[in-house]
Amino acid sequence: MMLRPFFIALLLAGAGFSAVVQAAPFAYVANEKSGNITVIDVANDTVVATFPAGKRPRGMTASRDGKQLYVSDQPANALQIVDLASRKITGKVDLGESPEGVYRSPDGKLLAVAVEEDNSVHFINTATGKRDFQVKTEGENPEHAVFSRDGKWVYVSAEESEVVDVIDVATRKVHTTIKVGKRPRGIGFTPDGKLAYIACELANRVYAIDVSSHKVVAVIPAGVRSNGIRVHPNGKTVFVSNGADGTVGVIDVASNKITKTIKVGDRPWNMAISPDGAKLYVANGRSNSVSVIDTAKLEKTTDITVGDTPWGVYIPD
Repeated sequence: MMLRPFFIALLLAGAGFSAVVQAAPFAYVANEKSGNITVIDVANDTVVATFPAGKRPRGMTASRDGKQLYVSDQPANALQIVDLASRKITGKVDLGESPEGVYRSPDGKLLAVAVEEDNSVHFINTATGKRDFQVKTEGENPEHAVFSRDGKWVYVSAEESEVVDVIDVATRKVHTTIKVGKRPRGIGFTPDGKLAYIACELANRVYAIDVSSHKVVAVIPAGVRSNGIRVHPNGKTVFVSNGADGTVGVIDVASNKITKTIKVGDRPWNMAISPDGAKLYVANGRSNSVSVIDTAKLEKTTDITVGDTPWGVYIPD
């Protein structure tokens, strides 16, 4: 006897396959001052949960299987490990003083954590949950430590410097430093891995870097206190948040020029983009909100109230 699709769906749901129905991803917002994480359903842009994640959560990334969320906690000098099924902290990794950005390697085997006061990047083995090694940086107060698309390099921005450190993951050493503007912060790589974009806050500029040569190929005027960077999955557009302007600039990769500026909340910071590239989520640190931008229309569609002083948004890919 053939079953109609309706009855098949009922059988799957009854057998515990509800995840098939709940296909939409979640956006996680780290709220520094309220010490928690807001969970947003990307399908309808509504808050569905809030859970504690240390005293001052900042950077986030998920395990490759999507079961764990890794969150840096500044006062604890630690990386908190959150089970995403229960949304509870199940473990931690001790780090140096004031950890910030957390990023996963493309193969999922390593995490890179920028540790500000330690002036280093700590590399965590995801299989063991322990630190494998750390690399001292040339720049002071590193904030972001982002893997290149092939996992060979980690680009490190340090707030109290005018350079980006390039760590060779294989040799566990700084391979070179790239001269950029004052106070480099957000970093993003194009999908093909050929270019990296660095926002320099006190220079009000974004620097485009050729990854093969580690050389600056373009300097793009941005808004005041340019900060966060997010690259669209299509590789044609780069978004930069401008903290003092309360805007997001749209960079055309072909011309390396700002083509549009979109008004968001106060002090926009770190951003995330939905896996399909349709929506950009912008953490507004002084508005206690997340602005949602339609990336096709390049217009803000809504503001979502979150916790106190959101540092950034993370959406598992």
